[in-house]
Parts: sequence; C-alpha cells; structure tokens
Amino acid sequence: MHDWRIPAILCGLVLATGLAWMTQGMGVIHNDPERNIYIPSRLTMPLQVKVSYNREQIFFRYRWPADQAYVYHDMLRFTDGEWIRHGASRAGPDPDNTYEDRVSMLVDDGGVPEFARYGGYITIGANARFFTDSATPADVASHPHLGNTLGQSDIRKHLPGTRQDIGDWRTVVDADALQAQREAGYFLDLWHWRAGRSNAVGMSDDQWVGEHRHGDAGRGPYTTNWDSDAKQPLWMFDPERSGIHALRWEDVQANRVDFDGIYYLAEAFAIPFDATRDWQDGDVIPRRLLREGAGSRGDIRVHGDARWRDGYWDVTLVRSRDTGMPLDDKMFREQGLYHLGFAVHRNATGSRWHYVSHPFSLGLGRSADIQAVAFEGSEPDWSQAWFEATLFYPGQVNWPLLISQAHAGSADIAEGKPVRPRHSEKQLAYYGVEMEFNEAIIRQWWLTLAAGLLLLAGALAGLWFSFSPTRQGDCP
Repeated sequence: MHDWRIPAILCGLVLATGLAWMTQGMGVIHNDPERNIYIPSRLTMPLQVKVSYNREQIFFRYRWPADQAYVYHDMLRFTDGEWIRHGASRAGPDPDNTYEDRVSMLVDDGGVPEFARYGGYITIGANARFFTDSATPADVASHPHLGNTLGQSDIRKHLPGTRQDIGDWRTVVDADALQAQREAGYFLDLWHWRAGRSNAVGMSDDQWVGEHRHGDAGRGPYTTNWDSDAKQPLWMFDPERSGIHALRWEDVQANRVDFDGIYYLAEAFAIPFDATRDWQDGDVIPRRLLREGAGSRGDIRVHGDARWRDGYWDVTLVRSRDTGMPLDDKMFREQGLYHLGFAVHRNATGSRWHYVSHPFSLGLGRSADIQAVAFEGSEPDWSQAWFEATLFYPGQVNWPLLISQAHAGSADIAEGKPVRPRHSEKQLAYYGVEMEFNEAIIRQWWLTLAAGLLLLAGALAGLWFSFSPTRQGDCP
C-alpha cells in the first residue's frame, strides 16, 4: 500500500468519528424562551377525581401533588416611582412566583363528538398563542371577528368546525353559523378554578369554548386593577378594613402565603387608589381585583375550603346540575353520559405550560370511567374511591398537525379510532417534546447517519487496501 493511503484513511476515520461524536453529543432538546419553549422536568403527573351529585347540584373534587402553593398572580410592584407589572405569561415558571396554580375541566355531553375520542387536542388550532409559530397580535387584532368583534389579540382554544379551513385560524365561519353551532350544542363547557383569581372569594371561573375561549354571560370573579392612562392601580387596600395598605415584595417573592390572611385584593376591602400616599419601594398591589361572580359566569362555586396542605391541593367545586343556561353550560342529567378533559397548572406556570389528560367518560347512573355517586342531603360523604388519572405535558401538538400526513396516525384519526387505547400518557408527552424540536431532531438524524456512513466507508476502504493483492513492483 502506498504510504499516503494509510494516513488518509486514518484521517477520514478520525473525522467521521468526531462527526459522529458531535452529532450524538449535541443537545437538541433544551429550553429556548425566545421560541416559547420550556420543557418541564416532569413530563407526567397524577390527578385524583371524585364526583357526587344530589337532586340539584353536582360536586367535583380534585386532588393533585404540588411542591408549593402558588396563589399570587399578576402583581404591581412600586419601584423607583413607578408601578411595574410582574406575572405576565411567559415560557416556563415565573421567577418571581407571581403566577397562580389552576385546575380546569372541559365538559361535553355529546355535542362535540371528536372530543370523546381525542380530548383537548381538538381545541388547539394552528398558530395558537405561545406556540413557536403563534400568530402575531397585530394580525389577530385586525381580524374582523376575533379582533374587531371579540377584541382579541391571540389565538386561543377553538373547535375545528368553527373554521372553514382547520389549518387557517383566519377562516372563522360566519356569525349565523357560529350561533347555529352553539344552539346545537357544538361547544365545550369549561370549568376554570384559579388559586389567585377566584379561590379567595370562593368562586371558579365559568367559560365555554366555541370559535374562541369565552366567558359565560355575566360577571367573572376578577377584573383588571390598572389605569392605563395614569399608569397606576385603580384600587388599593383599605387600611381600616384590611389592616394594610399594600403587600410587600419580599413576601411575594418568597411565596409566603397565609390562607387565612390577606394575600389578594377584593372589593370587600378595596378603596380607590391614592397616588399621593407615600408609597415605598417594594410595596405591592395585585393587578387583579377579586369580586363576587354574577350571572352564568358565577355559577361554579368552591365547596368548603380549597387548600394546599402537606404537598397536595384539594379542591371541590359545585354547580347546579341544570343552570338554565343551555348556550353556556352542559347540563348534568340522571342517566347522562359525558366526557371530561382535565388540566393542571402548577409550579408558577401559565398558558400552555400545563399538564392535560386523555378524555374520560362520566356517568350519572350509567357505567363510565368515572362513576358519579348519587346522595341525599347537602354534603357528599366522599366515601367512594378516587379515580386515578395521569396527566401529561402536551408540547406544541395541534389538531391540524394530527390530521395531516405529517402525523403517522392521521389515518387512524380519519377512521375515528380514539387516542387513549393507542397511546399512553408517557408516549404522548414524549411526542409533544419531539414535535417542539422536530426540525432539529431530523437534522441531527441526518448528520448522525452521514457520520455513520463515513465511518463505514472508511472501515471498508481500510479493509480493501489491507487485503487487496500485492501488485508487481510493490515488493522490495
């Protein structure tokens, strides 16, 4: 063999080995806040559920683990003469502990058939807010319905049938069709308990999902405490009724909470903001004013005390089985069969950084995944066993993707095969993470394949030259 061949082959093998090592060792999956990517350290979590009902009301009890209770939400901190906001939605946990824990539940009575098979996935359309490719606020605000009529600037949950083209959020069907869909029951009821914005006043927010996520008719349990012109709060604590004029930033940042004390601002002890007061750096006023909900939006109440104790939240919500508002709520009737989807926000995270569930059936006097227990009187005894659910991180998986050719299971969806028998929660969590880095993973795969082929080619070349017949003249 000529002397140049050996070093050339060795050099090629070294380069190929280096490329293989680099492509295998490069971190593809990592947090990237600029692309709205944050991967939780735990991809799944448990949730326990019990349901009981009497002649008039239905009770849902939820229990889930949480390292801490996060109840501060959206705070205004006085700093160098200005009121600075802390707690707007961001990728991952809020570093100042100013984002609340939440539990939410989507309810369907058969009006949205896809929900029983695919759960909350069907509510996630293209370019949803906080996705890497989310629609710009300016585009949404200029939309004739979402922007001009609803006053929205982002894309939130919506149902597939509310779009002419499910892959294009702009193609909202006309107002007559939307109204007809709602009257036909094509909407999801949304129970939305918030540790900061509703729990302290014994309420849960009551919403529904159609072409957007709406609040029910009436008044919600909170409103925004901000004067955008004066750039200051509208309301402050009444010292005579609350004993304080402000919270302190060091307590908020350390997440010190006394559930029996005052950690929120409510109408019962609020007065108009006094800009002439001698405000000090570190004074904090909540940017949300809590109040009694009213009308259909105030239908859902906290039963007892929703509290975090010994590493667990234990929350019970109650609502009339029939609210008399069929365009806002799903009614719970004897012998009824319903489908539920759960979600939990914990660890000071908001928006899409939550855990979600498969869809589960609920039966009132009928066999189902979750069996509601009938009782007489006003208080459930909760003697039944918990229904154990596993929730998972969903990543950036949307409905247009799932029904497209890019998803290997799209043919199964087209045939109406449900997701739960086919994919575990852990599988769905991994798939959610993979889709957040789909392009990078594919690129990495090609680089690794190229490196492997180079190694193989180098090895074959070395073997070929090592064992090839010696040509005449090569011997000494």
